[in-house]
Amino acid sequence: MRLRDLTDDLARSIAFLSRFPVPERHFVGFDGRLVRAARAFPAAGLMIALPAAALLSLMDAFNADATLSALLAIGLLAIVTGALHEDGLADVADGLGATHDREKALTIMKDSRIGTFGGLALILNIGIRTAALAALIPSLSPSGMGLTVLAVAALSRTAMVWHWQSLPPARRDGVAASAGVPDADATRLALVSGLGAGLVLLAIAGAGLLPTLVSLALSAAFLVLFGRSIESRLGGHTGDTIGAAQQITEMALLAALALSV
Repeated sequence: MRLRDLTDDLARSIAFLSRFPVPERHFVGFDGRLVRAARAFPAAGLMIALPAAALLSLMDAFNADATLSALLAIGLLAIVTGALHEDGLADVADGLGATHDREKALTIMKDSRIGTFGGLALILNIGIRTAALAALIPSLSPSGMGLTVLAVAALSRTAMVWHWQSLPPARRDGVAASAGVPDADATRLALVSGLGAGLVLLAIAGAGLLPTLVSLALSAAFLVLFGRSIESRLGGHTGDTIGAAQQITEMALLAALALSV
Protein backbone atom coordinates (compact mmCIF):
# COMPACT_ATOMS: atom_id res chain seq x y z
CA MET A 1 0.00 0.00 0.00
CA ARG A 2 1.85 3.07 -1.27
CA LEU A 3 1.33 6.56 0.12
CA ARG A 4 1.10 7.90 -3.44
CA ASP A 5 -1.78 5.54 -4.20
CA LEU A 6 -3.61 6.53 -1.03
CA THR A 7 -3.16 10.21 -1.83
CA ASP A 8 -4.47 9.70 -5.35
CA ASP A 9 -7.46 7.73 -4.07
CA LEU A 10 -8.30 10.43 -1.56
CA ALA A 11 -8.07 13.16 -4.20
CA ARG A 12 -10.22 11.18 -6.64
CA SER A 13 -12.81 10.47 -3.94
CA ILE A 14 -12.99 14.15 -3.00
CA ALA A 15 -13.42 15.10 -6.67
CA PHE A 16 -16.18 12.50 -7.12
CA LEU A 17 -18.08 13.40 -3.94
CA SER A 18 -17.73 17.18 -3.90
CA ARG A 19 -17.05 20.35 -5.86
CA PHE A 20 -13.63 20.92 -4.33
CA PRO A 21 -10.97 21.53 -7.00
CA VAL A 22 -8.39 18.75 -7.16
CA PRO A 23 -4.97 18.96 -8.91
CA GLU A 24 -4.87 17.22 -12.29
CA ARG A 25 -1.78 15.23 -11.34
CA HIS A 26 -3.96 12.87 -9.30
CA PHE A 27 -5.81 11.79 -12.47
CA VAL A 28 -2.90 10.81 -14.68
CA GLY A 29 -3.77 7.40 -16.10
CA PHE A 30 -7.11 7.35 -14.25
CA ASP A 31 -9.87 5.52 -16.15
CA GLY A 32 -12.77 6.84 -14.06
CA ARG A 33 -13.30 3.63 -12.11
CA LEU A 34 -13.44 3.84 -8.32
CA VAL A 35 -12.87 0.15 -7.57
CA ARG A 36 -9.89 0.98 -5.36
CA ALA A 37 -10.47 4.66 -4.65
CA ALA A 38 -13.66 3.92 -2.69
CA ARG A 39 -11.46 2.94 0.25
CA ALA A 40 -10.85 6.67 0.76
CA PHE A 41 -14.54 7.65 0.90
CA PRO A 42 -14.62 7.97 4.74
CA ALA A 43 -11.51 10.18 4.73
CA ALA A 44 -12.97 12.21 1.86
CA GLY A 45 -16.13 12.64 3.93
CA LEU A 46 -14.06 14.20 6.71
CA MET A 47 -12.49 16.70 4.31
CA ILE A 48 -15.80 17.53 2.65
CA ALA A 49 -17.58 18.14 5.97
CA LEU A 50 -14.79 20.22 7.50
CA PRO A 51 -16.17 23.65 6.42
CA ALA A 52 -19.65 22.84 7.75
CA ALA A 53 -18.20 21.47 11.00
CA ALA A 54 -16.12 24.62 11.49
CA LEU A 55 -19.10 26.88 10.75
CA LEU A 56 -21.36 25.07 13.21
CA SER A 57 -18.70 25.12 15.94
CA LEU A 58 -18.06 28.83 15.41
CA MET A 59 -21.74 29.79 15.49
CA ASP A 60 -22.31 27.67 18.58
CA ALA A 61 -19.33 29.30 20.29
CA PHE A 62 -20.94 32.71 19.71
CA ASN A 63 -24.32 31.45 21.01
CA ALA A 64 -26.10 31.85 17.68
CA ASP A 65 -29.60 30.46 17.34
CA ALA A 66 -29.39 26.65 17.27
CA THR A 67 -31.83 26.12 14.41
CA LEU A 68 -30.23 28.78 12.24
CA SER A 69 -26.76 27.39 12.95
CA ALA A 70 -27.83 23.87 12.04
CA LEU A 71 -29.59 24.96 8.86
CA LEU A 72 -26.60 27.00 7.68
CA ALA A 73 -24.28 24.03 8.30
CA ILE A 74 -26.58 21.72 6.32
CA GLY A 75 -26.76 24.31 3.53
CA LEU A 76 -22.98 24.61 3.37
CA LEU A 77 -22.67 20.83 3.14
CA ALA A 78 -25.08 20.84 0.19
CA ILE A 79 -23.07 23.58 -1.53
CA VAL A 80 -19.79 21.72 -1.05
CA THR A 81 -21.21 18.44 -2.41
CA GLY A 82 -23.31 20.07 -5.10
CA ALA A 83 -26.32 18.42 -3.39
CA LEU A 84 -25.10 15.18 -4.99
CA HIS A 85 -26.50 12.89 -2.30
CA GLU A 86 -29.72 14.87 -1.84
CA ASP A 87 -30.33 14.51 -5.57
CA GLY A 88 -29.93 10.75 -5.26
CA LEU A 89 -32.39 10.61 -2.37
CA ALA A 90 -34.99 12.63 -4.31
CA ASP A 91 -34.61 10.50 -7.43
CA VAL A 92 -34.99 7.25 -5.46
CA ALA A 93 -38.07 8.60 -3.67
CA ASP A 94 -39.64 9.62 -6.98
CA GLY A 95 -38.86 6.29 -8.66
CA LEU A 96 -39.99 4.01 -5.86
CA GLY A 97 -42.91 6.20 -4.86
CA ALA A 98 -44.42 6.52 -8.31
CA THR A 99 -44.48 2.90 -9.46
CA HIS A 100 -43.82 -0.73 -8.54
CA ASP A 101 -42.54 -1.51 -12.03
CA ARG A 102 -38.74 -1.86 -12.04
CA GLU A 103 -38.08 -0.41 -15.49
CA LYS A 104 -40.45 2.50 -14.99
CA ALA A 105 -38.84 3.27 -11.62
CA LEU A 106 -35.36 3.29 -13.17
CA THR A 107 -36.56 5.56 -15.97
CA ILE A 108 -38.10 8.00 -13.48
CA MET A 109 -34.88 8.02 -11.46
CA LYS A 110 -32.91 9.09 -14.55
CA ASP A 111 -35.26 12.05 -15.10
CA SER A 112 -33.69 15.29 -13.82
CA ARG A 113 -37.10 16.71 -12.92
CA ILE A 114 -38.26 16.38 -9.32
CA GLY A 115 -41.69 15.01 -8.40
CA THR A 116 -43.92 15.02 -5.34
CA PHE A 117 -42.21 12.10 -3.63
CA GLY A 118 -38.75 13.54 -4.23
CA GLY A 119 -39.77 16.97 -2.97
CA LEU A 120 -41.29 15.49 0.18
CA ALA A 121 -38.18 13.37 0.77
CA LEU A 122 -35.96 16.47 0.56
CA ILE A 123 -38.17 18.45 2.93
CA LEU A 124 -38.17 15.66 5.51
CA ASN A 125 -34.44 15.05 5.03
CA ILE A 126 -33.39 18.67 5.59
CA GLY A 127 -35.91 19.07 8.40
CA ILE A 128 -34.78 15.98 10.30
CA ARG A 129 -31.07 16.75 9.94
CA THR A 130 -31.55 20.39 10.96
CA ALA A 131 -33.77 19.55 13.94
CA ALA A 132 -31.38 16.84 15.11
CA LEU A 133 -28.32 19.10 14.96
CA ALA A 134 -30.21 21.89 16.72
CA ALA A 135 -31.30 19.46 19.44
CA LEU A 136 -27.69 18.34 20.00
CA ILE A 137 -26.29 21.84 20.46
CA PRO A 138 -27.37 22.27 24.12
CA SER A 139 -25.84 18.88 25.01
CA LEU A 140 -22.43 19.21 23.36
CA SER A 141 -19.67 21.80 23.37
CA PRO A 142 -18.96 23.86 20.23
CA SER A 143 -16.00 21.63 19.41
CA GLY A 144 -18.11 18.58 20.17
CA MET A 145 -20.69 19.69 17.62
CA GLY A 146 -18.02 20.07 14.95
CA LEU A 147 -16.57 16.65 15.73
CA THR A 148 -20.05 15.13 15.54
CA VAL A 149 -20.57 16.54 12.05
CA LEU A 150 -17.22 15.05 11.00
CA ALA A 151 -18.04 11.67 12.56
CA VAL A 152 -21.39 11.47 10.81
CA ALA A 153 -19.76 12.45 7.51
CA ALA A 154 -17.21 9.64 7.77
CA LEU A 155 -19.76 7.04 8.86
CA SER A 156 -22.30 7.95 6.18
CA ARG A 157 -19.66 7.74 3.42
CA THR A 158 -18.72 4.34 4.81
CA ALA A 159 -22.37 3.37 4.39
CA MET A 160 -22.14 4.36 0.72
CA VAL A 161 -19.30 1.90 0.14
CA TRP A 162 -21.14 -0.91 1.94
CA HIS A 163 -24.35 -0.35 -0.03
CA TRP A 164 -22.40 -0.07 -3.28
CA GLN A 165 -20.42 -3.27 -2.72
CA SER A 166 -23.21 -5.38 -1.25
CA LEU A 167 -25.56 -5.08 -4.27
CA PRO A 168 -24.99 -5.67 -7.99
CA PRO A 169 -25.56 -2.82 -10.46
CA ALA A 170 -29.23 -2.40 -11.35
CA ARG A 171 -28.32 -1.32 -14.89
CA ARG A 172 -25.24 -1.56 -17.05
CA ASP A 173 -25.18 1.98 -18.43
CA GLY A 174 -25.37 4.09 -15.26
CA VAL A 175 -22.78 6.15 -13.39
CA ALA A 176 -22.36 3.49 -10.70
CA ALA A 177 -21.84 0.75 -13.27
CA SER A 178 -19.19 2.76 -15.14
CA ALA A 179 -17.38 3.47 -11.87
CA GLY A 180 -17.20 -0.24 -11.06
CA VAL A 181 -17.86 -1.94 -7.73
CA PRO A 182 -15.43 -1.44 -4.82
CA ASP A 183 -13.20 -4.50 -4.46
CA ALA A 184 -13.02 -6.51 -1.25
CA ASP A 185 -9.84 -4.87 0.04
CA ALA A 186 -11.13 -1.36 -0.59
CA THR A 187 -14.42 -2.19 1.12
CA ARG A 188 -12.71 -3.62 4.19
CA LEU A 189 -10.43 -0.61 4.53
CA ALA A 190 -13.36 1.79 4.14
CA LEU A 191 -15.41 -0.06 6.77
CA VAL A 192 -12.57 -0.26 9.29
CA SER A 193 -11.33 3.30 8.81
CA GLY A 194 -14.80 4.85 8.63
CA LEU A 195 -16.15 3.04 11.67
CA GLY A 196 -12.95 3.69 13.61
CA ALA A 197 -12.92 7.39 12.78
CA GLY A 198 -16.59 7.74 13.65
CA LEU A 199 -16.23 6.05 17.03
CA VAL A 200 -13.13 8.04 17.98
CA LEU A 201 -14.62 11.38 16.93
CA LEU A 202 -17.91 10.76 18.75
CA ALA A 203 -16.01 9.71 21.88
CA ILE A 204 -13.95 12.92 21.82
CA ALA A 205 -17.11 14.92 21.11
CA GLY A 206 -18.61 13.64 24.35
CA ALA A 207 -21.55 11.81 22.81
CA GLY A 208 -21.25 8.94 25.29
CA LEU A 209 -20.73 5.23 24.67
CA LEU A 210 -24.35 4.06 24.91
CA PRO A 211 -25.82 6.81 22.67
CA THR A 212 -23.05 6.15 20.15
CA LEU A 213 -23.67 2.41 20.04
CA VAL A 214 -27.45 2.86 19.87
CA SER A 215 -27.09 5.36 17.04
CA LEU A 216 -24.76 3.10 15.09
CA ALA A 217 -27.09 0.13 15.53
CA LEU A 218 -30.17 2.05 14.43
CA SER A 219 -28.49 3.62 11.42
CA ALA A 220 -27.09 0.22 10.39
CA ALA A 221 -30.58 -1.26 10.63
CA PHE A 222 -32.01 1.50 8.42
CA LEU A 223 -29.19 0.97 5.92
CA VAL A 224 -29.79 -2.78 5.75
CA LEU A 225 -33.55 -2.34 5.34
CA PHE A 226 -32.97 0.24 2.61
CA GLY A 227 -30.59 -2.11 0.82
CA ARG A 228 -33.04 -4.99 0.94
CA SER A 229 -35.82 -2.77 -0.38
CA ILE A 230 -33.63 -1.56 -3.24
CA GLU A 231 -32.59 -5.10 -4.13
CA SER A 232 -36.22 -6.23 -4.10
CA ARG A 233 -37.56 -3.31 -6.13
CA LEU A 234 -34.68 -2.52 -8.51
CA GLY A 235 -32.49 -5.62 -8.45
CA GLY A 236 -29.36 -3.71 -7.44
CA HIS A 237 -27.73 -0.35 -6.77
CA THR A 238 -27.55 2.77 -8.91
CA GLY A 239 -25.69 6.03 -8.40
CA ASP A 240 -28.90 7.44 -6.94
CA THR A 241 -29.33 4.65 -4.39
CA ILE A 242 -25.71 5.04 -3.29
CA GLY A 243 -26.31 8.74 -2.63
CA ALA A 244 -29.60 7.96 -0.91
CA ALA A 245 -27.81 5.46 1.34
CA GLN A 246 -25.54 8.28 2.54
CA GLN A 247 -28.46 10.58 3.29
CA ILE A 248 -30.52 7.90 5.06
CA THR A 249 -27.54 6.95 7.23
CA GLU A 250 -26.83 10.58 8.09
CA MET A 251 -30.46 11.23 9.00
CA ALA A 252 -30.65 8.09 11.15
CA LEU A 253 -27.37 8.83 12.94
CA LEU A 254 -28.21 12.44 13.75
CA ALA A 255 -31.77 11.65 14.82
CA ALA A 256 -30.66 8.78 17.05
CA LEU A 257 -27.90 10.88 18.62
CA ALA A 258 -30.33 13.74 19.26
CA LEU A 259 -32.76 11.40 20.99
CA SER A 260 -30.16 9.62 23.10
CA VAL A 261 -27.37 12.06 24.02
